[in-house]
Amino acid sequence: MEDILKTSVIIVAAGKGRRMGKGYNKQYIILKDKPIVAHTIKTFEESNLIDEIILVVGKGEVKKAKEDIIEKYNFKKVTNVIEGGKERYDSVFNGLKATNKECNIVLIHDGARPFVTEDIIKDGIESVTETKATITAVPVKDTIKTINTNNEVESTPARNTLWSVQTPQFFEYALLINAYENFQHSSMEITDDAMLVENLGHIVKVINGSYENIKITTPEDLILGEGILKNREKGE
Repeated sequence: MEDILKTSVIIVAAGKGRRMGKGYNKQYIILKDKPIVAHTIKTFEESNLIDEIILVVGKGEVKKAKEDIIEKYNFKKVTNVIEGGKERYDSVFNGLKATNKECNIVLIHDGARPFVTEDIIKDGIESVTETKATITAVPVKDTIKTINTNNEVESTPARNTLWSVQTPQFFEYALLINAYENFQHSSMEITDDAMLVENLGHIVKVINGSYENIKITTPEDLILGEGILKNREKGE
């Protein structure tokens, strides 16, 4: 009897990444020896905790992603490559609707965040089975200021209460799809998936991510990424 899929990850790789100045989706920029998104997929592909991968790409990129990423690197767990929507939340919602119907845990992850680890995946899945909603984050290192429209400081929040949020974010599938369906009738501006769950009044647990789990957004991040890869190859 075929195993039932239980844990799916939606990798969102539909952003254009204009800050890279490349004129094409940053997910396909080569990092050391392969495209950024291929590094990202590889960790989930090799994890025994992940049953299915849904890759969400930009408009008109499905064929390219299938040929240049999925087939070239022989990824077997990618069951769907679909187009994203106008905004990130549209892309995630498209991914949620494309997951296997037996899915009960879903991870949402940035395609441009290639340094996620097996430990983060394991810790998040262990947590979400109890909490139904768990996010990865790291304590901020810098002092943060809130400012007004005139660029004048209004307050200095206590640093020990501030965390920088990363992905993956982990959810009970039924909870997240309900949050997204509820959002369709809202004018709320969101910046991550956990906000939608918070909006339902559900508690979101925070677990430690990693300072290496960066999102590659600028050319400087590529340089940092190369260094992370070199250190990992050395076992540091």
